[in-house]
This record gives sequence, C-alpha cells and structure tokens, in this order.
Amino acid sequence: MPKPKGTFKKSSKESWKKSLSKSEADQVRLLTYKNIRTMIDSLRTHRVNTLTELCRIERVAASCESEEDSRAFQEPMTTAWQYYVNSNQMLSELRGLTTQYPFCGDIVTEARMLVDNDPDSNRSWNYAWLVLVKIRDDNLIATYAASEAARPDMWRPREPTAEEIDQLAACFQYEWDMAVNNMLRHWQVAPTWY
Repeated sequence: MPKPKGTFKKSSKESWKKSLSKSEADQVRLLTYKNIRTMIDSLRTHRVNTLTELCRIERVAASCESEEDSRAFQEPMTTAWQYYVNSNQMLSELRGLTTQYPFCGDIVTEARMLVDNDPDSNRSWNYAWLVLVKIRDDNLIATYAASEAARPDMWRPREPTAEEIDQLAACFQYEWDMAVNNMLRHWQVAPTWY
C-alpha cells in the first residue's frame, strides 16, 4: 500500500520510540496491536461503512511499519470497500452530496460492471476508488445526464424543447461531477499496487 502524505517522518518515529522506557514501549506495542485488531474487526463486521472512516483506516493500514500488520489489513480492507459499494452506501453518500439533482444509481451500476470486467481492476484493493475513477474516466456522468434529462417522465405533462433538455443535462452533470470529484479528494495518493 502506498504511504499517504502527512505521515510522521521515520526519524521522528524512531526518536519518539527511543525516548520510551521498555514498559512504555511494550504498552505502545500492545495498544497498537489492540487498535489494529479493533480496526480489522470493525472492517469485517461492517461497523465502519462510510467513505471518511474507511479512508481513515486505509491510511492507518498504509502507514503500518510491520509487514504482518499490513498483510492483516489486506483482505478485510478489500472486502470492506466491496461492501461499501455493493451495499449502496456509496450511492447513498453520492446522493447526499447531490441534493438538488439526486445521483443516478444506474451510473454506479454500470461503473461496477465495467470495473468487474476490466482486467486492470486488480491494480487496486479499493473497489470504491476503482468505481469512482471508472465513472470519471469513462465519461459516464455526461452520458447518463443526457439520457436522464431526455426521459419523458421528467417533463410530464409537457414536451420539453431541446434547449431545456440540454439545460437540465448540464445541471445534472455539474452536480454529479462535483460529487464524484469531492469523493475522489479523499485520496491524496491513488490506492494502487502499481
């Protein structure tokens, strides 16, 4: 996992550790071990299922000094990101960010399908990030904004003009793009293996 920006410098960590007595150092190791186990348990039981909290735990996992601790996070973190997307929590959060023009669930569904069929999707453990990037890079928002704006049930009982459809599509696109970009800002560094 890549190290996030803003972590302690190695020399700062080492200086801090050297200043501890043996019993204090043992307590820190025990506390760290307990915290790591608690975080892993919260991932496995889905007690943590929001973008902000999952990203916080992901940053902790990325900063683990022990290879054993890093490996312990891999499966639960991957599964937690899949659950976050598949349980519709990601869609709920996107809709929370798009109050004027609720985010179209079909965009997430198509992006999930595209990620699942993309051989390059193994470049990351983070399914949510892969789906958000797929939405952005495959221009799904523009496509769905246009088709949603043209739906007759958006305009009943009257027939809209082409200009009105374009205007509504632009509103959809603006708000939906802002929501996806807002969510992608949670990662200063792409969560990729390579």
